[in-house]
Amino acid sequence: MLQRRTIIAAAAGLLLVATIPTLGAAAPSANDTARFLAGLPPADDSPLAPLAKDRSWQQHASVFNGAFERAEKSQLSRIRAWSNANLTSSQSTMFYMFSGPDFLYANAFYPKAKIYVLSALEPVGSVPDLTTLRGAVPAELASLRASLTTILSVSFFITKNMKSDLRAGRVNGALPILYVFLVRSGYTIREVTPVKLDNDGKVQTEAEGSRSTAPGVKIVFAGSDGEARTIYYFSTDLSNGGVKNSGFMKFCETLAPGDSFVKSASYLLHSGNFSTVRDWLIQHSAVMVQDDSGIPLRYYDPKKWEFHAFGKYLHPLSIFPGTFQPQYADLFKKTRPIDFGIGYRHRPGETNLLLAARKSHDAEKEGPSTSPADAASTSSTGPASAPSTRSRPPSQRRDSRGWSGFFDGLWRPSPRPR
Repeated sequence: MLQRRTIIAAAAGLLLVATIPTLGAAAPSANDTARFLAGLPPADDSPLAPLAKDRSWQQHASVFNGAFERAEKSQLSRIRAWSNANLTSSQSTMFYMFSGPDFLYANAFYPKAKIYVLSALEPVGSVPDLTTLRGAVPAELASLRASLTTILSVSFFITKNMKSDLRAGRVNGALPILYVFLVRSGYTIREVTPVKLDNDGKVQTEAEGSRSTAPGVKIVFAGSDGEARTIYYFSTDLSNGGVKNSGFMKFCETLAPGDSFVKSASYLLHSGNFSTVRDWLIQHSAVMVQDDSGIPLRYYDPKKWEFHAFGKYLHPLSIFPGTFQPQYADLFKKTRPIDFGIGYRHRPGETNLLLAARKSHDAEKEGPSTSPADAASTSSTGPASAPSTRSRPPSQRRDSRGWSGFFDGLWRPSPRPR
């Protein structure tokens, strides 16, 4: 009996050794790690390949396969078709302020960009060697699924939820989500480098200089054409006081002019407390694609911009009082339909999308223009009215109370592995 138990124990030990990478083995590549987190199989020779045989990972992959398939069918493929029809030329850089780690929609709207600059308060985070997490991997995957629930369901992250979702566990922050969105968008990750900005906007490695108010990450990736492209994500305060004390805007100026995108931005650009970023985007963008939470129409000079309205403009949600724009409502009396939803009014029949294109005579000074093809448009919105004032400028972390009630029943939480 003792001999039999010894044989059984020895066999179990051999099985454990066979399924867990040996100490000192090469760490998984960033691309294999991203594929594993995204529910896509890593390379056969990857240290993560044995973990992909686990039932919890296979359930994770199944959930993500279904979620991304639905997002592709109802949202992403339609957005790419809209972009192809209406953004007939593009800058090499796209800027996405208040983005969180939303590369998914940045790439859907601007698939031709060579450099993506994303910025928000959410921390960069980290992705450790997953082979060292042992039994914690299923829980980390479940947390990752939870953090992506709303953006895959209704096109945006909820700030209040991100405060907790992106700080839980050892796989945390924006980085794992960027990983997932990159490989699920068909790209291969080549290089990942922690970076930061000095006060002059120069990119430094993590080890250089002093502590930065704009830590970030640089990701080099490529598609099927093999051309190297880059994401910069910076965790930084975009309020007037925040950008004054960081080199972020100076960094952006080195890549301008660019195309820009704003959605689900808590109407922060309506506030005087974010006027620096708002003015910078107007000055340095050749094209702006936004929902009504972006730059209010009154700040655009109609002598320099053409406006192309898509969808339907309704009153903003009640949790964002004082943000209705009569000029927007007038502009959207002449509009073209769209077959996807975006922003807080995420249902296709309720959503609004504005394409603001700098006029060619003005763009000669600041960059080439994009001329949308066959879109309902206007270049005159009347004289710009004076901006409204607020007694208390909002924080970048806008209060998100009320979201839970608004979204009750909109989606089913991703099932946890059994």
